[in-house]
Amino acid sequence: MADQVKLDVQTFDRLRSLTTATVTMQLLKRGIRRVAMSGVKPLIKGQGVTVGEAFTLRFLPMREDLSGPEVLGAPDYAPRSAIEACPAGAILTIEARGITTTGTIGDILAARLKKRGVTAVVCDGAIRDEIGVLAVGLPIWCMGAAAPASITELSGGGMQEPIGCGAVAVIPGDVLICDDDGVVCIPRKLADEVARDGVEQDRFEQWVQARIEEGRSTIGLYPPSAETRAEYEAWRDAQG
Repeated sequence: MADQVKLDVQTFDRLRSLTTATVTMQLLKRGIRRVAMSGVKPLIKGQGVTVGEAFTLRFLPMREDLSGPEVLGAPDYAPRSAIEACPAGAILTIEARGITTTGTIGDILAARLKKRGVTAVVCDGAIRDEIGVLAVGLPIWCMGAAAPASITELSGGGMQEPIGCGAVAVIPGDVLICDDDGVVCIPRKLADEVARDGVEQDRFEQWVQARIEEGRSTIGLYPPSAETRAEYEAWRDAQG
């Protein structure tokens, strides 16, 4: 979108060094609470931290005249068009209405997305062909796997529109961070500062962990008192 905030080139690298837990705390400090997608988990653990801009796809409730097998080949069918339109580096983010008894993408579509350089898929529904999808190696966060095709319970909606994924509002171009804990949506206009301040939060928490190992109590340490904050800042400044 032409009027979107341009992101700092360091933002994505900084976010990849963080966790979803750190990012949710940074957003909470800014008054943003509903950011962690409910029920959306990694298809397989150990996919690492994945970050990208959201390219959105929305499904509708199934209606028989909109969900016949012939729609799968229609050039304007959004669930197919999105596979070719989602840009390299983006995360295809799918609103599947929390329906887990039908799949939204399978191994062939996953392979095409990976070939085109798409970073990952996030979906508040299921995928199909789980073994094949795993073999493709495209990182996926979803709510499970199911054999039936999407048209058995869903109709194609639109793409690059605001959606609700895992009970979280996602606007095209928002930044998603995904790890073993799940998926968090960062409003695009906050991404630069969340990334910057998240790095500082992690550095402070690593310092706290070291004090815990020394036997310090968490009282006054985490959250820090004024004295603890001053102690940390002196240590940080000494580190350069």
